[in-house]
Amino acid sequence: MKKVGFFQSVRLKLIVVYILLLLLGIQVIGAYFVDRLETQLKDNFKVSIDGQLSSLTYSLQNAFNTEREEGAAPLSTDLQGLISEFGNNREIRKMMVVDDKPNVLAAISTGDDQSLVGKKVTDQKITRVFLFEDPTEPVEMQDSESNSRLYVGTTPITNEAGDEIVGALYYEFYMGSIYEQLEEINSIFAKGTVLAITVTALLGILVARTITKPLTEMKKQAQIMATGDFSQKVDVQGNDELGQLAHTFNDLNDKLKLSQATTEGERRKLSSVLSNMSDGVIATDRLGAITLMNAPASKLIGQTFEEVQGQSLVDVLDLSDQLEDISEVEEAGSMIIDLSSEEAHLLLKANFSVVEDEYHEMNGFISVISDVTEQQRVEKERREFVSNVSHELRTPLTTMRSYIEALNDGAWQDPDIAPRFLDVTQNETDRMIRLVNDLLQLTKMDHKETSLIKDRVEFIGFFHQVIDRFEMNKDEKVDFVRNMTNKNMYVWMDKDKITQVLDNVISNAIKYSPEGGSIRFDAHSTKKQLRVSITDEGIGMPADTVDKIFDRFYRVDKSRAREMGGTGLGLAIAREMIEAHHGKIWAESREGKGTTVHFTLPLMNQKRRNQS
Repeated sequence: MKKVGFFQSVRLKLIVVYILLLLLGIQVIGAYFVDRLETQLKDNFKVSIDGQLSSLTYSLQNAFNTEREEGAAPLSTDLQGLISEFGNNREIRKMMVVDDKPNVLAAISTGDDQSLVGKKVTDQKITRVFLFEDPTEPVEMQDSESNSRLYVGTTPITNEAGDEIVGALYYEFYMGSIYEQLEEINSIFAKGTVLAITVTALLGILVARTITKPLTEMKKQAQIMATGDFSQKVDVQGNDELGQLAHTFNDLNDKLKLSQATTEGERRKLSSVLSNMSDGVIATDRLGAITLMNAPASKLIGQTFEEVQGQSLVDVLDLSDQLEDISEVEEAGSMIIDLSSEEAHLLLKANFSVVEDEYHEMNGFISVISDVTEQQRVEKERREFVSNVSHELRTPLTTMRSYIEALNDGAWQDPDIAPRFLDVTQNETDRMIRLVNDLLQLTKMDHKETSLIKDRVEFIGFFHQVIDRFEMNKDEKVDFVRNMTNKNMYVWMDKDKITQVLDNVISNAIKYSPEGGSIRFDAHSTKKQLRVSITDEGIGMPADTVDKIFDRFYRVDKSRAREMGGTGLGLAIAREMIEAHHGKIWAESREGKGTTVHFTLPLMNQKRRNQS
């Protein structure tokens, strides 16, 4: 997981929030404080000035209304003296006393005081007093030259009766002291703000660390949990929201641990089931792409999971001829898939089921595939077996019925025909009895009902006895050639069953041997097995039919075999008996060159032979 930098951390965000909240509070308080302070200072300034002006106006009014004696100082001198005394106020920028002409009678200013005396004024603020007999309200103005804030106004001077304006007092006061005080206070306030922010930042770091420390621990624990380690817990500090969050986090840790253990257990069970299933399992997503496949499925289709992962199930199982789209799988349910090649025949049965998510919507497919090649082969053999048995029984029964009907029609009275018909009927009856007996014997062997009575037998001597029996009854047209070892070889076997095997194989060799031909008998040991071979010089058989002669009712030349009285079950019985002795039987043949039937039997070991 990518590490979170300080500038992206919650701690910095908390500190910034603290500082912003403090700044917001300070700004609101500061703005209100400065505004109210400025208003208060201005009000105090105006009250002070207005008080002084009121006193000065009263003095000026007395001076205007005083009768002057001869030789007394002129009015302008008295007026100049009055405003000069007032001029000690350093906030005065300019002050003029004007008569009703209006001429300046006395003046003081920061510049030349006498330069204004005797001059006629045209200022509207002064002329309005005489025209409208109404004082102008003092106003704040800004000097264009010095950019100083000024308090400017005009006050009328009346006679004793107060009904006539005899003069006016014009004044200009500096208000810079007010703004200097405000600037000084703002400076103090700014320094206090910086100090407060600094202290708040330090406290914010401590507070943020207190808040974020549990969060940091939970983050580390979450990273550890992501690796699958649920053994550690978060320290719970306090019972506030963070403490409750830590409790909840630890509960979540326990539940995840239990859930993972349960999931892992189920996964192992599923993995074990999938691995040990004889059937193959293939899982896909909703689009049909393969996401899971077990080993049996890989073995059945001949491809590894890595090779087919992500491929379409339709393509992997070659279902394009049966399905146009993967969505049709649900409707198909199950189907037989032919994956046969030139080397091997392979039939698979696939059962499909739909996987649904928690919202009961289709989320994928599960396909269970199994090898039904042998099952289909057995089913085919069963059908062929029933067909063959029916055919084998129908032929002699039809023949017997025909001859019996002929005898019923009067042929039994014919001394020449009747014996021949009865002889054919008896032969067909014997043939059916042999067929039924062979079928019963095969049925017992299929159901493991035939028990073997095994004895210790010296096979070479036993084999000679069987050959001798056939040699005494054989026709002169066939020669027997024996090629067997003189060494004694002991086999643990059922003599009757092996005799039946040899009778079937030798009888077939004699039947199919041409006149003047020979039958060769071989017996020798190979490692721990006895190998017996019986070779004729008959018509042989095609290479593609050699392995089928041990199937039930299979005949290379059916018409000839039936004429010779065969049931087609002799070699099938021989195979069952040899396999019951833990041996193996097979044939080799070349068309027109003859056939060799081989079978093997396990030899007794030396220790068991001595004990016997």
